[in-house]
Amino acid sequence: MKYQLLKEIIGLVEEFEQENVDGIYGTDADGFKRWVVAKETDILVEPDWDGKESGRSPESVISTLMVHMNRFAKSYSKAAIWESDFSTQEEFIYLITLRSFGEMTKMELIRRNIHEKPAGMAIINRLIKQGWIGQQASKLDRRSKVLYITEDGLSALDRQMGKIRHATQIVSGDLTYSEKMTLISLLDKLSKFHQLIYDRNIAPDKLLEQVKL
Repeated sequence: MKYQLLKEIIGLVEEFEQENVDGIYGTDADGFKRWVVAKETDILVEPDWDGKESGRSPESVISTLMVHMNRFAKSYSKAAIWESDFSTQEEFIYLITLRSFGEMTKMELIRRNIHEKPAGMAIINRLIKQGWIGQQASKLDRRSKVLYITEDGLSALDRQMGKIRHATQIVSGDLTYSEKMTLISLLDKLSKFHQLIYDRNIAPDKLLEQVKL
């Protein structure tokens, strides 16, 4: 009996495990099959970009496109809260965070949304003034206070959720389902990389010199 095919399959599995360290394709048989299909059909074609011929780097393009996407997303968010009681998109993002993850301290809420403390406190104070979030003693530590979303806050969210969902759908544009899944995997990988740096709370004047790739 010849085992050449079996050897080739084992080699493919080893290659799959090496390339799939981030779990983009999953670690089961379905993930392996999707990886094989992508390997056979997805020939890498390097895209063109502004400034490429003059030496502009891929990193520069990625950084610029992410900034632009943030601005596009903000414009849709602004439209979603137009003529509502919300002042900024951060207000409904804070409310959505509390509704999704439950009560948490002020600093937990601020850091979960990747804000600096002064900006985050200003948002929280506005939401408290609106009556959309409240404070109460923590069940785990009575000396500590936690924030929670109020019934008025839930109502305020519900009134805008239709437009908010519409805005998020527009942000995804005309990406296919497969492209969305790939983008989520890539952005999640980037987010985890930067979260580790953010959690170190490095001062701005030391940040670049302390972050090494």
